[in-house]
Amino acid sequence: MTKIVITAAGKGTRLLPFTKEMPKEMMPIFSQMFSSKKVVIPLLQYVYEQLYSMNFRDYCFVVGREKRSIEDHFTPHESYLRDLDGEYKTIMKKFYQKLEKSHLVWINQNKPLGFGDAVRRSEKYVGSEDFIVHAGDVTILSNLKHPIMRLIDIAKKNPDAKAILLCKKVKDSKRYGVPTVEKISNGLFSVKEVIEKPEKPKSEFGILPLYYFRAEIFSNLKKIKPGKGKEFQLTDAIQKMIQQKQKVLAIILNKNEEEVDVGTVKSYRDAQDITFRKA
Repeated sequence: MTKIVITAAGKGTRLLPFTKEMPKEMMPIFSQMFSSKKVVIPLLQYVYEQLYSMNFRDYCFVVGREKRSIEDHFTPHESYLRDLDGEYKTIMKKFYQKLEKSHLVWINQNKPLGFGDAVRRSEKYVGSEDFIVHAGDVTILSNLKHPIMRLIDIAKKNPDAKAILLCKKVKDSKRYGVPTVEKISNGLFSVKEVIEKPEKPKSEFGILPLYYFRAEIFSNLKKIKPGKGKEFQLTDAIQKMIQQKQKVLAIILNKNEEEVDVGTVKSYRDAQDITFRKA
């Protein structure tokens, strides 16, 4: 079973003052995926339940020191459940049953040192196994085969690939790592270079925070220095892999797939529109 690392340690400064006390990963979105009626749930719960529906059961959450509310939310609360009735009780009961059937590990990132540092902290949990990295403030809605399953398929067909990225066409590269790619086949690319938030992007693609990695990524994460924003960037570790002639591949978001991103005020407004329409 592939392990899942979910990062939820960012400060969420673009969503202040709401995120002073509430993590951005707990921003509410609409969903009807897990109930018969449209409900409002934290994005991070949606991410977890979406992964659970794909039969993943082993999770590591990397959280910040102020994010106790996340761990509380993902801890079954039986006395609270007893006070509920009707469909809402059923919804919460089903969520708690999924948690009981899952293995959850919690790791603290005490200082906001970046995405790369958050992933590096999961090494003891991952060990020498392959794993998925999924940011907790983004998810992908897909009517067909979800990108996560496509990443896994590509990994199986390319056992020598050390990292597989998910990308999409972007107009503004200021929030993305940008890959330089070479097409291998329909929808599959070889990654020749990655640069975090470049001033002059070399391609029209941006990297989405959903990855498939072999354990080799950890040795490269230990070699990088603080980059953009004085943080340890995951893209810098991927670039080191490329420089070592290790194979890095990428797939792109399909036309029927939509990104739900709560990282900024505008993207959160779009996330509400998308999830209300698709809920």
